Amino acid sequence: MIYRDAAAPRRASVAIAMVLALAACAPADHRGQAGDGPSTAPQLTSMPGPTPSAYVSPPFWCPESGVRIRSRGSDAAMGLRALGLELVNCGDRPYRIKGYPALRVLDEDRKPIILRVLPGAKEITPGFDQPPLQITLQAGERAVATVLWRNLVTDATVPATNGEYLRVAPAAGQPAEDVDPDGPVDVGNTGRIGVSAWKKAEQPSAPVPTRPAPLPVSPPDSRL
Repeated sequence: MIYRDAAAPRRASVAIAMVLALAACAPADHRGQAGDGPSTAPQLTSMPGPTPSAYVSPPFWCPESGVRIRSRGSDAAMGLRALGLELVNCGDRPYRIKGYPALRVLDEDRKPIILRVLPGAKEITPGFDQPPLQITLQAGERAVATVLWRNLVTDATVPATNGEYLRVAPAAGQPAEDVDPDGPVDVGNTGRIGVSAWKKAEQPSAPVPTRPAPLPVSPPDSRL
């Protein structure tokens, strides 16, 4: 005949309760060590720093006048220098202009150099003396002009002049901009430069998009 101890379940319950109480009182430093089970306590994680983004160029700058002047590059041959200027209507309304760019040559410290600025280039080279015409530029359209000079030394007693920048306005009395001349303005000791009148730039024709050729249609299967 088998006798069961009625107090055994009570002793087991008390033992389990003591184990749980001791576990709850255990120092936090002993948790999560080797041999312990996975911990459910929240872990502190460092927040990732900002990821460097790709460089975004600044928006296109347009002066209050609504036009920008920039260099189109220079050309030098046999002592004759030619620098292209471009006036862009970057505004949102038509821009009218007639005449010659107003310009000054600056040294490396951006101080003006005393030179004669000739309207046209008759005294420098032929072919750049077209008379000025009234021009209307719509938004995005351009006008062009050419600055010409000769790298010539005619008097050994007069030091040669080299400019580093140009300050150009669409016309006399209008706001001017500093333009990089793509090289020195080496006028020697001639003391002069010439500039042609503004003329409207020829806009390149935009390519007409072509429609892709249709896919060939297969003839119906006669067996169907």
